[in-house]
Amino acid sequence: MGRLWTLLTHVHALSGPVLMLLYPLYASVMAIESPSKLDDEQWLAYWIIYSFLTLTEMILQSILEWIPIWYTVKLVLVAWLVLPQFRGAAFIYDKFVRENVKRYTGARDQHHSHHSFPNGSGKGKKKFVRFITTKKGEHEPYR
Repeated sequence: MGRLWTLLTHVHALSGPVLMLLYPLYASVMAIESPSKLDDEQWLAYWIIYSFLTLTEMILQSILEWIPIWYTVKLVLVAWLVLPQFRGAAFIYDKFVRENVKRYTGARDQHHSHHSFPNGSGKGKKKFVRFITTKKGEHEPYR
């Protein structure tokens, strides 16, 4: 019985990184390479929710360490977010995140218009891309 328990403990410990990181990483790369945008939305939503979950876990670490089943609960939650049968990440994003983003930023629903910008020009995005791609030492004037 001791060896079985040890095996189950190792499988349980390995299932987290595989389920939370390795499979989503692989699926995200496959989604980017596929022509469909539906899977892109699922995986982008997953990474947003997973980041929020990780930040929340870091903040509440001293409380969560007293809950013995927290890791198992987190595994079940992440399985629901990840598994394509459920599309949990896209569901959570649609029901909660998108509504709050619209409420607090005043942004209109651009769910299906990926190429439009709130002010119609896209200048903010161009400045951001220029900021990110400018090499160290190069200074490009902001327009």
